[in-house]
Amino acid sequence: MLASHADRERAVDVLRAGYAEGRMEREEFERRVARACAARTVGELAVLVADLPQGPVPQPAPVVAVPGTFRPARQRTSGTAVAAGVCGLLCLPTFGLTGIPAVVLGHAARADIRRSGAAGDGLALTGLVLGWLSTAGWAFVLVLLALLSATVG
Repeated sequence: MLASHADRERAVDVLRAGYAEGRMEREEFERRVARACAARTVGELAVLVADLPQGPVPQPAPVVAVPGTFRPARQRTSGTAVAAGVCGLLCLPTFGLTGIPAVVLGHAARADIRRSGAAGDGLALTGLVLGWLSTAGWAFVLVLLALLSATVG
């Protein structure tokens, strides 16, 4: 059944009550309110408030579960973030060869994630940290070799 403006307002009221009671964080509240405003069906609204108490306004009719076909799509994971994470993890077996690609891909992935809202920030951050550690490790080794060759030769 298509949702009316009153249905959306009731769902937002339930979300406000849940947020006021401390049942969700601000980011989650804002994300759910945005989805409630964009909802086309009563089923989509029901999914948004299903894990909250009924709130200040009772629902007019029992809500039927939304079939999987009509549920919102899962958030995609950034492919660049996956590549950054893999390059970061491969730094040790490749003796740091993938360190710089991990850093470059990690920065690109984090920018893409901020822009598009995709998932995978943890993978991008893992690639960044491991890539920088590998790069710093090789820089340290090269400085030590330079000092050693200067003192010996």
